Amino acid sequence: MRPAAAKRREAMNENTDNILDIDGIEVIYDSVIAAVHNVSLRVPRGKIVALLGGNGAGKSTTLKAVSTMLAAERGKVTKGTITYDGTPVRNQNPADMVGLGMVQVLEGRRCFGHLTVEENIIAGAFSRRLSKADMRNELDKIYTYFKRLRDKRKSQAGYTSGGEQQMVAVARAMMAKPKMLLLDEPSMGLAPQLVAEIFNIVNELNQKEGVSILLAEQNTNVALRNADYGYIIETGHVMLHGTAKDLLSDDKVKDLYLGISKAGRKNFRDVLREESAMHPDLHHDQAGSPA
Repeated sequence: MRPAAAKRREAMNENTDNILDIDGIEVIYDSVIAAVHNVSLRVPRGKIVALLGGNGAGKSTTLKAVSTMLAAERGKVTKGTITYDGTPVRNQNPADMVGLGMVQVLEGRRCFGHLTVEENIIAGAFSRRLSKADMRNELDKIYTYFKRLRDKRKSQAGYTSGGEQQMVAVARAMMAKPKMLLLDEPSMGLAPQLVAEIFNIVNELNQKEGVSILLAEQNTNVALRNADYGYIIETGHVMLHGTAKDLLSDDKVKDLYLGISKAGRKNFRDVLREESAMHPDLHHDQAGSPA
């Protein structure tokens, strides 16, 4: 793959219609804890981009920076810029972002357990002020993607399975008519069969509804098999990025994230130190890839 610094510059300068551009952001919590450092990424319109990494890598923080949810956790973007659909993201609140067509599905599903499945889904359309007839039409459309939920629509959401609750969360987000979805760990804690079902739905929404998707995931294999492009983040830094196909075939990604390393679990910094020791003339940029 091309060196990361050069690739990033090329990516940012291409004439591709990007719905999201993140350029060199830093996020600080409580004015002292740096969680994300100089992160840059882009999401081309109509594409699925995966943000990959382990727990605590900075994936959720990056998504919340985009959706302006950091303030609730005493976080703040202190450097860099975020541009969504041509609009700089600065002082907007989460409701403003929903109005602009960006909706985040938070990690952990966050369903209203005492409400029915259908009531949860309807809540996603609150800002649209739909008539009863239009609401019914929207629900019918949602159920064409989430067929499992049609049968469960009168059940209390709190008594459905984890996979069904994840579907409810995504369906609720789609009721807001988003241009872009931010999905945070949609596969977490789910059986492989349900993970496959959810990602099939995500792909359908992308292809048929034209929704652009930024997906944060620890399940690298599943995410890359369903994405167009991927970024790998570790300790708040982007370490590697490329097409999903290239990342799936990259030896370092195989070793570190696809569970087929023969030498045991390492991190990208270990790998880069080993490469530098073997090739003293090889330099790395801030993102951790050859410069």
